[in-house]
Amino acid sequence: MKSFGLTDKGKVRAENQDSFLLELCPEKDCLIAVLCDGMGGARAGGVASALCIKTFAGSVFEKLVSSRTIATDYRQILQSACSETNEAVFTCANSSEDYSGMGTTLVGGVIKRNGSGYIINVGDSRAYLLQPGKNKIRQITRDHSLVEELVRFGAITREQAREHPQRNVITRALGTEPKMDSDYFSFRLSSGDLLLLCSDGLSNLLTDDEILEQAIAYPEPEALCRRLMDMALDNGAHDNVTVVVVAR
Repeated sequence: MKSFGLTDKGKVRAENQDSFLLELCPEKDCLIAVLCDGMGGARAGGVASALCIKTFAGSVFEKLVSSRTIATDYRQILQSACSETNEAVFTCANSSEDYSGMGTTLVGGVIKRNGSGYIINVGDSRAYLLQPGKNKIRQITRDHSLVEELVRFGAITREQAREHPQRNVITRALGTEPKMDSDYFSFRLSSGDLLLLCSDGLSNLLTDDEILEQAIAYPEPEALCRRLMDMALDNGAHDNVTVVVVAR
């Protein structure tokens, strides 16, 4: 299993409020991967995403290592870690006027060496399953955003959502409320498959077909991350951009 990640502040933003982490957990023969896109004035968004990364990954790692059961309950581990992370970010947001209103998206989880994967998300940062050998791409997560709700109710099309003036409005974020629901998904990576985690700085600029095309041309995690980042920057990168790729 190989992995790689990149983040860039883009061509417009003064600060990079995205964060990501890749951490091996040898005890459970797996990789912890997490990506966050912070929001808030000045540097508050960066504080939110960094705190989220540290708290979530640390909680997941601790729970994995301390688990003594043969059948690990990944849903419980990830949702519990997400709740702890929300509490940490919410407490920080209410500790100072400088941090008031800050929050962050989260997409992350655990990928086993045998290909089993478990993902949780809050907000509009995404997880994709890429299958270059089968010419397939599937969005694993579902955005918690205004335009996603409009698409689900048939008010706009998926294509219209990409250009909608309120496409950046999210309906869930960690740290904005005392409690926040998260969505859980499981998937499987076969040999040659890729898991892509990305912030909306990438998904707002590249279509699924464009992402798949690059995965076919650049099947190695580092090469694909660098190619996708280059494309986002070439397209103007008006937001922070973060990409993480895991390959089996």
